[in-house]
Amino acid sequence: MTDSQRPISRFPVPDLADLPVDLRERIEAVQEKSGFVPNVFLVLAHRPAEFRAFFDYYDALMMKEGGLTKAEREMIVVATSAANGCLYCVVSHGALLRIFAKEPLLAEPVALNYAEAPISARQKAMLAFATKVAGDSRCVGEEDFVVLEEHGFSREDAWDIGAIAAFFALSNRMANLTGMRPNDEFYAMGRESRPPRS
Repeated sequence: MTDSQRPISRFPVPDLADLPVDLRERIEAVQEKSGFVPNVFLVLAHRPAEFRAFFDYYDALMMKEGGLTKAEREMIVVATSAANGCLYCVVSHGALLRIFAKEPLLAEPVALNYAEAPISARQKAMLAFATKVAGDSRCVGEEDFVVLEEHGFSREDAWDIGAIAAFFALSNRMANLTGMRPNDEFYAMGRESRPPRS
């Protein structure tokens, strides 16, 4: 069985028609905008109350104004999701990173080794803090905040960086628990079409 043939979840996936109206409307809006339904919406719809809480917090973290760009928020998701071994989030948010950064080759270096990725020193400091929160949060200390401040981040920015890392630690674990399969569409999103090499 190829990856695109396996089920999208280890748990029951409800039919759209059977969902509460608010969930169905949210999913249909995403489908209209993107042209497909990301599997995370269908998988988490198994538990409507948790779906609502998850996406409310997602919106609060990822859709707000602040000191981080949308691309930087997605960098945090990609780097920490890679550290947590979450294929779904690396693939899906790698697509969003490519789109928001307008860089078709950026997601893989950020996922594999952000320290060598073609990003700024400021962004590398941001990802160092984020991966520490995601993987070893008990060791976060005042010196970590000083490094962020030296790169122009405020305390509120540090909260955002840490909160995104922490939220996606939950998301990564739920995706791995459920066996959430990335949609095939994500792999091509945000990539330039290049002529074949001769």
